[in-house]
Amino acid sequence: MKNFALIGVAGYIAPRHLQAIRDTKNNLVAALDKFDTVGILDSYFPSADFFTEFERFDRHLDKLRRLGKKIDYVSICTPNYLHDSHIRFALRHQADAICEKPLVLNPWNVDALEEIEKETGKRVFTILQLRLHPSIIALKKEIEASPKDKSFEVDLTYITSRGHWYQTSWKGDNSKSGGVATNIGIHFFDMLAWVFGDVKKNTVHLLTADSAAGVLELGKAKVRWFLSIDYNNVPDDLKAKGKRTYRSLTMEGREIEFSDGFTDLHTKSYEQILLGNGFGLKEARPSIQTVHEIRNQEIAPLQGDYHPMLKNKK
Repeated sequence: MKNFALIGVAGYIAPRHLQAIRDTKNNLVAALDKFDTVGILDSYFPSADFFTEFERFDRHLDKLRRLGKKIDYVSICTPNYLHDSHIRFALRHQADAICEKPLVLNPWNVDALEEIEKETGKRVFTILQLRLHPSIIALKKEIEASPKDKSFEVDLTYITSRGHWYQTSWKGDNSKSGGVATNIGIHFFDMLAWVFGDVKKNTVHLLTADSAAGVLELGKAKVRWFLSIDYNNVPDDLKAKGKRTYRSLTMEGREIEFSDGFTDLHTKSYEQILLGNGFGLKEARPSIQTVHEIRNQEIAPLQGDYHPMLKNKK
């Protein structure tokens, strides 16, 4: 049984990490969050110590180490801009880090973390759960079996409506979240490059506070992508059914269904990490580079090939 600490336990994604720790038969020893709405702990680890102040949490982990109850892993579910600092904290406490995506916001942050891994001998892992999704694994095998010179036409659309609170929160601050392409898109960009090959060309056609779109030319595909948190972009037929989210991945006009099967992917991620097979800095780097380029390049005019949802914006 391994000992875990968790930073950001009041956050949206924390319950999936709590479940993964429990399902892999391990123990949460301590948790930290500046918000104290953490009754969720009672459903998973009611005996875990909880702190709202980082300094006391830090001292507590030191105390545990002196008592021979060392923390093996620190799970990190905090806002994006804090990931780098909290990963460093974990490694310097001689624990491996398991961090939500995006692992960090900038490629040079990955370089620095590689150095700290060497210094401490500890590892940084991230959650790239789409690589473990059965439908995506099957798609990757299909692409690998295709002719080497075959290039596929792919459309990715992801609309996940958010209310006015979003722009007021840290997620609406590009310096903290990396913007909508980073915050809701990075796991898709990782998946696309994992399936279809490295990015050869990255064109951006739209980049606003609530939407982003462009074209990625990959080793074996041209991908037209569109991401949005704006409810107005949800197709009308889904609005009529009360839906606020739309996810679609098509290849050569064929829908790749991967809407289901997400509930246990964090647990599968933890299982692989505990076996020493988790996704680390090397695997995280390409998508971090991609989203960094997206938010730092000039917007291209709507000419030639672009995502179909941009036609009404032209």
